[in-house]
Amino acid sequence: MALKLCIAQFNPLVGDAAGNAQKIIEASRTAYAQGARLVVTPELSISGYPAEDLWLRPAFMAACDDAVKMVARELAGLKGLCVVVGHPHGGAIRGKSVQVQRRFNAASVLSEGRLVETYAKRELPNYQVFDERRYFTPGEGTCVFQCEGVSVGLLICEDAWFEEPALLARESGAELLVVPNASPFHVGKGGERVVRMADRARAVGLPLVYAHLVGGQDEVVFDGASFAVQADGSLAARASSFRDELFYIDAERREPGGIVLNAPIAPAPTPEAELWDALVLGVRDYVNKNGFPGVLLGLSGGIDSALVLAVAVDALGADRVRAVMMPSPYTADISWLDARDMSQRLGVRYDEISIAPMFESFKAALAGEFKGLPEDTTEENIQARIRGVILMALSNKFGSIVLTTGNKSEMATGYCTLYGDMAGGFAVIKDVLKTTVFTLAGWRNDNDPYGTGSNPIPERIITRPPSAELRAGQVDQDSLPPYEVLDAILERYMEDDNGIDEIVAAGFDRAVVERVARLIRINEYKRRQAPVGIRVTHRSFGKDWRYPITGKFQA
Repeated sequence: MALKLCIAQFNPLVGDAAGNAQKIIEASRTAYAQGARLVVTPELSISGYPAEDLWLRPAFMAACDDAVKMVARELAGLKGLCVVVGHPHGGAIRGKSVQVQRRFNAASVLSEGRLVETYAKRELPNYQVFDERRYFTPGEGTCVFQCEGVSVGLLICEDAWFEEPALLARESGAELLVVPNASPFHVGKGGERVVRMADRARAVGLPLVYAHLVGGQDEVVFDGASFAVQADGSLAARASSFRDELFYIDAERREPGGIVLNAPIAPAPTPEAELWDALVLGVRDYVNKNGFPGVLLGLSGGIDSALVLAVAVDALGADRVRAVMMPSPYTADISWLDARDMSQRLGVRYDEISIAPMFESFKAALAGEFKGLPEDTTEENIQARIRGVILMALSNKFGSIVLTTGNKSEMATGYCTLYGDMAGGFAVIKDVLKTTVFTLAGWRNDNDPYGTGSNPIPERIITRPPSAELRAGQVDQDSLPPYEVLDAILERYMEDDNGIDEIVAAGFDRAVVERVARLIRINEYKRRQAPVGIRVTHRSFGKDWRYPITGKFQA
């Protein structure tokens, strides 16, 4: 006996219940024609994930219910097909307690026009970017259904990270576990998932199929890479990362060994390739799903804007990307030469708009107010804000969204200008530390994953000391500790919640640690006004980071 199942690893659009349902219908028909009799879609595939406060709207919940019914109706003629559909559910769920009308993160089994079973997620995550207890009630009970003679136990995402749901499914007769998921990407998360699911499979002695979402949704990215593990925890299958795919797995009953899974195992990407793919998909989906015709950015001749330009071209193609160089009196010749060189290498539209006349006008207008006072960061910030105005004017006129180019190290310490280089619609490398920016730039020059050109970044951009070029002779390290020191402190303090004493005990200079911690604290007001950006670490400045602007705690 063998059951052919298909993971429909696809990219839903949040809020488009009917459109997502149509994707499920088309995927199921294709899979059925290929011999699959069980199709598993990702978690909340009808609504998209996370739909946030849309889940609180009765009209949206009703639209999701209608979409589930549409899937059942459209697939009614496919005899023997079972489809697991993830969706929000507002009806009564049978469990130990009295039936009540609540909102659940659910998955339903549809077959031959009928809703066979509905299972509600038991374990609701409320950490990192997850906020499910705001929207959903924990489910109760189990769901085990029959498909082609196999007893299939259904869990949803977080359920499989805990012991009880899988044990209850086994006690109810499950021979195989299927787990719809919507697990946001961060560096290292894919390996962690496999390890935890392998542990769960070994603990219950059942093979497990992990069906994962793919796509970008605001600040989070889902990496696909659906997989399966055997009952002994060994890897049995893995789908591609960061792309839609109908992924087929054969489940064969072998006596006395139970169900054994067989499917291809896609190679695991390198950390740099994985991170690059996440940034590319995050940009592509944010721009396309929100209907922007293209993007534009300020290209300074520095490494951050160079990296963002390379990501944008890989995501959208050169014809949808525009670079604008805005030299000031302090811009070095090599900066505009390198910016022009890179734009030519990638084939994007490139324009130069000098800000010198506008800068002089601002200084003249403020001369009376500033009389007798030396130039300082005020004049530096005026230059950055002039550039922000120019970019936003071009965005307003032509409809393209402005990509900001600040990195995580700058966002953490406030080494950025509010309403200046922070002005824009999407912050591509907001969660990428400066040291990682250098690593990615070198990796991209050695690799051409999307066929848009090799060596896109001039070597001098990578090797020259970083500078904001807002005053004569300026370099970043005049204002910040060396980036390798700064980033190591940021990882400990911001991402891992280490205290100052703990970081000092790890070998860092106390004065430097206290200075970095202070910069993080006093610049929270800037980060609150920054554009949304792609999350690629386990803690980003976004949903992961909720710190008061006004506060006294300093350790």
